[in-house]
Amino acid sequence: MTRLITDPAALQALSASPPAAIGLDTEFVRERTYWPQLALVQIAIGDVHDVGVDAEPSILLIDPLAPGMCEALAAVLADTRILKIMHSASEDLVALGHACKALPRPLFDTQIAAALCGIGAGLGYQRLLQDMLGIIVDKGETRSDWLRRPLSDAQLRYAADDVRHLAAAHDALAARLRALDRSHWLDEDCARMLDNAAREEGDPWPHLGQRATQFLDRDGQIRLLRLLRWREGYARDRDRPRSWILDNELAHLLARTPPRDESALQALLEAHPKAPRKLDGQIWQALRTPLPDEDQAPSPRGDDRDRQAYKRLQQAVAARSAELGLPDGVLASRRWIEALMDGSDWPGALSGWRRGQLESALAPLLDLPTGDV
Repeated sequence: MTRLITDPAALQALSASPPAAIGLDTEFVRERTYWPQLALVQIAIGDVHDVGVDAEPSILLIDPLAPGMCEALAAVLADTRILKIMHSASEDLVALGHACKALPRPLFDTQIAAALCGIGAGLGYQRLLQDMLGIIVDKGETRSDWLRRPLSDAQLRYAADDVRHLAAAHDALAARLRALDRSHWLDEDCARMLDNAAREEGDPWPHLGQRATQFLDRDGQIRLLRLLRWREGYARDRDRPRSWILDNELAHLLARTPPRDESALQALLEAHPKAPRKLDGQIWQALRTPLPDEDQAPSPRGDDRDRQAYKRLQQAVAARSAELGLPDGVLASRRWIEALMDGSDWPGALSGWRRGQLESALAPLLDLPTGDV
């Protein structure tokens, strides 16, 4: 049974008698804003254990635009008695956190679980269901306008299908994780993702995420970092897409060949049709104002010695991944390996179960002491 919910009282009743678990998904729009605009929340209620692929859960399609709905949703999200089953939840967490000021704890992410089971990294929901359960779901409304009202029947069917089979996927994946003794791996990864979403921290070194940065000298890299940090704050505060504030191409041009004065900056902006001419003063200040931590900014790696060191580490990671049956990139991504090369002490995701799997192999290559794991 599928119901469209526009009255917060329906969710308050759910909180009064909470199920053991729910399937959870969202639809949001992020074309004209920095923050995703939450447009629909789907909840599937059914037994978590032994549901079977043919079981039919009760599905609530919740309209977060209705008055009081986000507050009612927040109570459900924050109820730790309810396991929330989601697929590829990272962007949904941003949408829920911004709109409801709450996050779905505890969380079971089926995409992460599939990777830790060795099924595949970054699998889409449609592919996961087809490969694991033989279920085919329609993806025809992916680019639909979810903020329009009323929602069409096709949109509602699509939204319901996005949570209909989450409990069955959970049961299959949870069984595999238990058999592999990896359930704690998933718990750790999901908890870290939730903590990162709660902090709402941007990437401290956004210049590293752009390939062209390696072609800038050190001063140019610092200028780019200043511009990207300024852009991030401006976009967040005004809820506008980053590219509307300053696109990457223009940011690199300003970092590579900085204008000699503010008049030269104005002339350069006038020559670019999409340039933010009204922000010339703020851009000039961003270029000229040192950041308190810019001297700590890592540079993109590219010299031969770096490539050789990275290759040795990557080969060791690949060998251990093969032993564990994990897809490439799950045990340690390129960014994580490079962070270790920069001297970071097992940062982020590498600080937990991954360290236990990698330290004995990587520590000699990093000239780091092997601690107790």
